Amino acid sequence: MDITAPRFTNEDAAREHLEALRWPEGPVCPHCGSLNAKRLPAQRGRPSKAHPEGALRKGLIQCNDCREQYTVTVGTLFESSKIALHKWVLATFLLCSSKRGMSGHQLARMLGVTQKTAWFMSHRIRESMRPVDGEPPLGGEGKVVEADETFIGGKEKNRHKSKRTGRRLGGSWGKETVFTLVERDGRVLSTHVQSVTAANLRPILVEQIDKATLLCTDDAGQYRHMHRAFKHEIVNHGAEEYVRGVAHTNTVEGFFSILKRGVVGTYYHMSPKHLHRYCVEFDFRYNTRKTNDFERCEIALKGIEGRRLTYRRTDNIAA
Repeated sequence: MDITAPRFTNEDAAREHLEALRWPEGPVCPHCGSLNAKRLPAQRGRPSKAHPEGALRKGLIQCNDCREQYTVTVGTLFESSKIALHKWVLATFLLCSSKRGMSGHQLARMLGVTQKTAWFMSHRIRESMRPVDGEPPLGGEGKVVEADETFIGGKEKNRHKSKRTGRRLGGSWGKETVFTLVERDGRVLSTHVQSVTAANLRPILVEQIDKATLLCTDDAGQYRHMHRAFKHEIVNHGAEEYVRGVAHTNTVEGFFSILKRGVVGTYYHMSPKHLHRYCVEFDFRYNTRKTNDFERCEIALKGIEGRRLTYRRTDNIAA
């Protein structure tokens, strides 16, 4: 298994690979859910400037119950895309296997597409990395969850005078705030928040952490009263205390080091509008760290089902 595998270079092989992942027991109709289907021979689509004779449509399947036709990409992030399917599969692998992410320009060069196309492909793939609905909360009896925040953005002194905020925002000068929960030897969950206050963070903690969890934080004021909801241990960084028994925040700070390397070394700038998607990407790679790159790619490809993201919606989906 390597990057020159047929599914990364051949359209038919990519489609067969995706079918095997989505339908291990045979095609499932996305319209009615029926397993009763038959495969159709390749058909010509409508003529166009790019394809005067009509593009050849392969992988067509017809449901014998509702009589609708479909392919493996119907009802997924890849539906109605004009980009070759093997390029989608390769782009997913590249984004999953790059520990610090991959820039739109680099992805564009490797796929032979424009930077704008590669940027949009990346955001679509990040949608497939989102956690599935109904995942259990972090922690539990005998488990430890660390909570901390970090700030994304350049130094205020390096900004143009017209871009300087002149006031403190979100706990740091003009930066965006990412609040992260890490279960030791478990999952991570990052959230883009407007500011670091107890009113903002408490609902996230209560919703995402099991009540029986031991919560570890630093001595920041926003965590002062968290003992009312959890067993709470604090390390006093102000007094140069970083570890006391099981109490420390080294795990979450290790995750931040990976996130910051992605910002400084790969993406350089993450707009506030899309920061939550970049958080999903780094969370996904951390949560699948015990798998290899190919297994991680397959997990992401399975996540394309039931999720659509059009170009216009990239500006309208809230964090």
